[in-house]
Amino acid sequence: MQNISGQEQQSAFKKIISRTSYAFGAFGNDVFYGTISTYFIMFVTTHLFNSGDKVHDNRMIMYITAIIAMLRIVELVIDPFIGNWIDRTKTRFGQFKPWVVIGGTVTSITLMVLFTDLGGLNQSHPIIYLLLFAILYITMDIFYSFKDVAFWSMIPALSFSSKERERTSSFARIGSTLGGGLVGVVVMPLVLYFSVNPANGTGDSRGWFIFGLVVALVGIATSWVVGLGTKEVQSDLRKNDSDTIGFKQIFSSLAKNDQLMWIALTYGIYAIGINIENSLVLYYFTFILGKSTLFSVFQGVNIVISLVSVSIFPKLVDKFNRRRVFAACIGIMLAGLLIFALAGQNFFMVMVAAEMFQVPQAVIFLVVLMIISDSVEYGQLKLGHRDESLTLSIRPLLDKLGGALSNGIVGQVAVIAGMTTGATAASITAAGQLKFKIMMFAVPALLLIIAFVIFWRKSTLTETRHAAIVEELAKTWGKTVSAEDNSATTGNGQVIAMMSPIMGTVVDLKTVSDKTFAGGQVGQGFAIKPLDGKVYAPFDATVKRVFPTKHAIGLVTKDGVAILIHIGFGTVDMRGDGFVSYVIEGQKIKQGTKLIEFWDPAIKQAGLDDTVAVVVTNQTEFTDFEQMQPANTDVEANSQVVLQFRKRKD
Repeated sequence: MQNISGQEQQSAFKKIISRTSYAFGAFGNDVFYGTISTYFIMFVTTHLFNSGDKVHDNRMIMYITAIIAMLRIVELVIDPFIGNWIDRTKTRFGQFKPWVVIGGTVTSITLMVLFTDLGGLNQSHPIIYLLLFAILYITMDIFYSFKDVAFWSMIPALSFSSKERERTSSFARIGSTLGGGLVGVVVMPLVLYFSVNPANGTGDSRGWFIFGLVVALVGIATSWVVGLGTKEVQSDLRKNDSDTIGFKQIFSSLAKNDQLMWIALTYGIYAIGINIENSLVLYYFTFILGKSTLFSVFQGVNIVISLVSVSIFPKLVDKFNRRRVFAACIGIMLAGLLIFALAGQNFFMVMVAAEMFQVPQAVIFLVVLMIISDSVEYGQLKLGHRDESLTLSIRPLLDKLGGALSNGIVGQVAVIAGMTTGATAASITAAGQLKFKIMMFAVPALLLIIAFVIFWRKSTLTETRHAAIVEELAKTWGKTVSAEDNSATTGNGQVIAMMSPIMGTVVDLKTVSDKTFAGGQVGQGFAIKPLDGKVYAPFDATVKRVFPTKHAIGLVTKDGVAILIHIGFGTVDMRGDGFVSYVIEGQKIKQGTKLIEFWDPAIKQAGLDDTVAVVVTNQTEFTDFEQMQPANTDVEANSQVVLQFRKRKD
């Protein structure tokens, strides 16, 4: 059996330490991301340039925000190379942790420096300042990408247990939500408290530097917590011999996988819209409402409601399906923008409108993530190969693109509306307010509408369609076995014996309710009417396919036998509810290893057939299939030979 060391052998206490440490890392990661994507721009536009020459200051702000946008777009091109570098990292501390610690430390120190005027260079030598700023910013952005990619790639390295991975992910989601929300809660109170002159509601340079210092300390501390509190599992399963994908492969994949292309286009346009709106909310509280500290109240409420919305997401999808949930969320967000545009200085209306726009974002993120994940199987069926890592890399790139473009736009909006150094709510003209509101409400609304139209007309990968695709893939899996799996040790004509992977009653395969299985199109084998829900490996083998709905698994033995264990018929529609997988793809297992556990009453309550089919899918490579136990015979898992066959002679 695959030798797996590390966390799999750790105590429950050490696992809790690992999960908690990882959650702290997620907290710090989103504190930093929220700062650099939203609040740093506020500092740049309101405090970085104060020469007394308004035209010069505005020109410098526009230069800086344009540099930020361009550098972040350049960094997107570098991202695939960063992933490739991380994939090739081998140290005694692990593959990912060094980058989390180094990246977290470097980015935090650089951010702290960026929250200064570099010793007055911004006024005395503006060109030199711009050059140094660009160098510091791209350094920070690159090292942040090292940290971000390494951090979110760590989950598979922390455990081979699906259950432990889910728990770690849940802890991380909580930490991430709290980090992204709490930084918004503390930003203005912290800035104003430490400012020498907080009168205009935006604080001063000293207050913003203290805020940057606090964010930097949080970033360093949480990175080191991850480094010290987690342990990467060392195993051959984690060996990677292929290069990380780049832009050429991404665009090629988009061109060939139409459903991935449409959801990517939808999300890309949507991401630009929400990033513009989210980045301008603090400006609204400061320069329209005139009460920047109330932004903390808004963010505090937002944290609570967002956590609730994410927790009820599975129930929403089960009841209304993803298309309707997406449409409802866009509708709520558009209504929120309309109310926001009419709210003026009415704090209650502002709060209601802002929450209507903010809360659905977490739900839409999950809808898009699920559709992108489903497009993996869609592409596999359409193109004949599986591009999982490539497909899943697209969403983070779109998020970064949306953030990069919004950074550039927000800086220009601040200048156009007059919301720059020395400005107050009282100094913003009616014309300035109108320009600001057009960019804050009309532009995001238009982008959301365009995204919705594309989604509704072109994104057709529904839950039902995906379930049918998964079932089709399950029934066609394993017809051919690659050369590396086909290094047979069994000679030509030698008998191969297979036991039942589950306790139950033998059923003739030709009598099962599914016509494809009964007709032998899937393969030769037998079926079992289960008496419990525990499925074990009938052979020493390699796990080649764990279907996302967990209702089926594909194994390949050292003799080149491809075995499909398919739990129930129609169970793909349960989308994994009531199923738990204990193994991962690529894992080498011994006979008797627990593969899957399912709750049989859930299948029956859904009105589905719970019969388990066990078939040899590459049947053409074998001959003389014989069922050794007659129908209606009760068998234990891995106790009696149920199927016998021979390897076909060359």
